[in-house]
Amino acid sequence: MTFPELLVQVRELLQSKGRVSYRALKLQFNLDDEYLDGLKAELIEAERIAADEDGKVLVWIGKGINGEKDKRGKGEDGLESEGQERASTIQPLAPRRQTPDSAAERRQLTVMFCDLVGSTALSTQLDPEELREVIRGYQQTSAAVIERFGGHIAQYLGDGLLVYFGYPIAHEDDAQRAVRAGLEIITAISQAVPSPRVGEGQGEGATAKARKLQVRIGIHTGPVVIGEMGGGAKREQLALGETPNLAARIQGHAAPDEVVISTATYRLVEGLFECEDRGQPELKGIATPLTLYRVVKASQAQGRFEVAARKGLTPLIGRDHEFGLLRERWARVKEGEGQVVLLSGEAGIGKSRLVQELKDTVTREGAVRIEFRCSPYHQHSAFYPILDHLQRLLQFAPEDAPQTKLTKLRHALA
Repeated sequence: MTFPELLVQVRELLQSKGRVSYRALKLQFNLDDEYLDGLKAELIEAERIAADEDGKVLVWIGKGINGEKDKRGKGEDGLESEGQERASTIQPLAPRRQTPDSAAERRQLTVMFCDLVGSTALSTQLDPEELREVIRGYQQTSAAVIERFGGHIAQYLGDGLLVYFGYPIAHEDDAQRAVRAGLEIITAISQAVPSPRVGEGQGEGATAKARKLQVRIGIHTGPVVIGEMGGGAKREQLALGETPNLAARIQGHAAPDEVVISTATYRLVEGLFECEDRGQPELKGIATPLTLYRVVKASQAQGRFEVAARKGLTPLIGRDHEFGLLRERWARVKEGEGQVVLLSGEAGIGKSRLVQELKDTVTREGAVRIEFRCSPYHQHSAFYPILDHLQRLLQFAPEDAPQTKLTKLRHALA
């Protein structure tokens, strides 16, 4: 990501949230100190739309009610008054008031509803303090997964989560991020959240049995209008329209530990996941029949281009010079002279298509091709491309026990 692109995304994030810690920015955008200093210089000193708070938090000061630059801590002429400079940078800022028209915008969102199974029964079987710890563990585990995939938790609805993918920051693969997050939440809860022990029977014969926590997840993609809602001190950025309602209805048709998606979302992730057709169940309040799909697991495809390549590509046209250069480098490799090629360019000009043609060429010649791919979803996983390659090579499955993996490893080495 270039610095101008990063600047735009950080500006949008800061404007939507009002306050962002520097630590959160580093983690979310994988920044080093030099990039962070550049952002601070641009937003605080050059654009003057943000302020620093104790060296820990970046605060949006943006525009005032009348659309003018915020003049907190400044005199009538806009200059800092004596003794006010520090106050203007560390005092909490009051929420900006906006008219409905200026606050709301149309967006394409992928909305996820996640609900804890059997929470009502748990509330009757657990002490309120124990129930609180269970709910907190579920929420914190889910939030960590959602943050890793670039989602935004719009509301905590008791034991449910309303999550947006595509707001405040949009990605080209938000639907895919939402589905991957749903599958990861199910896995993370089963592995990281302790199962509460609930009582069975009464009196001296009563026993305590561990109860596995499970969730239901529904996902739908569509247009919304998103903006500030609520009144008084309670104001939230919420998306309105059919999309959130459909996501909630779809979640109601998911079985425990299932991710169910709509047709609209399925079209965006087709080929990237193995899905099971669930037909067209009746959705309360929805007149138009809607086909639902249960997501079984992620496929072996590593991108939409790979999905398209499996279906067949049209002949490569208009890249004779570039492809000739790649073939010339490949000829040097066959002569024993190692080569490294960096292929860069604007999005959509055919880089992946060119690489695919080279891959087909070397494969036809009998070469052993080893491919490593970075992933935006595993930025904090050391050596992820190599680990992923080894797991695919050894045919590890997510549900494999350690002993099963050891057996596969021994077989491969033999």
